Amino acid sequence: MEGTFTTPHTEGPVARTIEEQTSRIPSDAFLWAAVGSIAASATLRAFGKGEASVFVGQWAPTLLILGLYNKIVKVAGHDRFS
Repeated sequence: MEGTFTTPHTEGPVARTIEEQTSRIPSDAFLWAAVGSIAASATLRAFGKGEASVFVGQWAPTLLILGLYNKIVKVAGHDRFS
């Protein structure tokens, strides 16, 4: 097959270090942090802090994406080929 590599892809030292540290965080932590940001956003909105509410509410998608990254690192991280 054209374009097929025979050697596995290896990560650089920075990515490897980030993966090692990230994989130590429980996956649930990101989910609960996202739920917490949604609850905090709703609370801020209830107290009339509209701008702060939007700011905190926008953390939820970022936290969920970080949780996905965490899960992928645990399943298919750099040490998969080691």
